[in-house]
Amino acid sequence: MVQSISLDTLWKSAVPQGRSFSPELISDLPQTARRYLEHTIAPGAPLAAAVRLRMQGEIKLKGWCPFQAEQVICLNRGMIWRATAWIKGLPISGFDRIVDGTGSMQWKLLGLIPVMVVSGEDITRSAIGRMQGESVWLPSVFCDPALEWTALDESHVQTSLNFLDEPTDLILTIGDTGKLEQICFQRWGSPAGETPGYAAFGGYMEQEGTFAGYTVPTKFRVGWYFGSDRFESEGEFFRATIDRVTYR
Repeated sequence: MVQSISLDTLWKSAVPQGRSFSPELISDLPQTARRYLEHTIAPGAPLAAAVRLRMQGEIKLKGWCPFQAEQVICLNRGMIWRATAWIKGLPISGFDRIVDGTGSMQWKLLGLIPVMVVSGEDITRSAIGRMQGESVWLPSVFCDPALEWTALDESHVQTSLNFLDEPTDLILTIGDTGKLEQICFQRWGSPAGETPGYAAFGGYMEQEGTFAGYTVPTKFRVGWYFGSDRFESEGEFFRATIDRVTYR
């Protein structure tokens, strides 16, 4: 059954952490991780419990289709992505979500005719992976002292997140200034209609902006098979520009 909680309700449910960022919080992390976090979170910025994004772009649904969307990611509770895409001028609206342990998708043509209503274990596992990857828009997640970090080289660092017993090892590519350039991780799904399983997922963070002390990607493109030739030819399916970011 599709959950009834709204995007606004999820946003308002976030409880501020009551702590602020300082470099001392991450002093024990690998140098690449420190470079990234000191770039993405300003000293004194409150450690947010939720982020709200407004975006627009293109999503690949047989062909590339324009969309507009709003999203909330709430620490330890979940995520809702609510959007409208236009296929040959006709609007399809709905949401992808993972909230309180259940993932679901619901999309309707003209706001009336169901074209997709799905849930279940595979949807939940895929949605958890998506939310973990999109934690880069809520970088306060990475200040958890329980997280384990591994420096792969001077530009790549890996951290392990776990939500609802679904582990996700994120590999972040970090530039010389601390800018996030790429993300990559194994996400559960069935790209190209394959049997559900883990496949490489990730993308390029092309531009960034600063909002309330957080410097996060504002233009990016992502998809399946990241790191292989299949990404450009068939895996990439989402390109977006973010124009508003709010933290709570």
